[in-house]
Amino acid sequence: MPPLPAGRVLQVVQAPDPVLATPGMMVDPTAPEVIALAADLLATQAVSPGCVGLAAQQVGIAWRVFSVDVTGHPKARTCHGEFVLCNAVVESATRKERGREGCMSVPDFTGDVARARRLVVRGQLPVTGEWVTLETDAFEAVALQHEIDHTDGMIFLDRVAGPHAVHPRRTYL
Repeated sequence: MPPLPAGRVLQVVQAPDPVLATPGMMVDPTAPEVIALAADLLATQAVSPGCVGLAAQQVGIAWRVFSVDVTGHPKARTCHGEFVLCNAVVESATRKERGREGCMSVPDFTGDVARARRLVVRGQLPVTGEWVTLETDAFEAVALQHEIDHTDGMIFLDRVAGPHAVHPRRTYL
């Protein structure tokens, strides 16, 4: 990924904030405000313990931009490191399995969500606008789908099978 300017740490919005239900607008990844947002997402993610991804909607902006970094996560097999994608779409998704998900915008709950474990995603890099295709699996595939859902105006609670699949978040000391 091309170098980004230093980012600012932004406040993460929480459900039921309406921006979380707002589908994101396509963006010009070379625009200065998009490049700044990409840096802000990475800076905010970096100071948020356990955070493996952050979408523009989660910082109050309805754009199709998100960051992901599953580096060092025990469930990660494939890892593309720290990156930001703009205007991302899923090209193929296979091997669906149910797993537990959490979200910074839903801090009190986790949920059981069925997601593909093999994924091909296409999106644009900030700064250059270059189109890239990422093939991934396991935990990184789940993280990408979670963030793409945010850019579509969805949170993980929109994908659970029902109230029985929502759980209070455990706090570890």
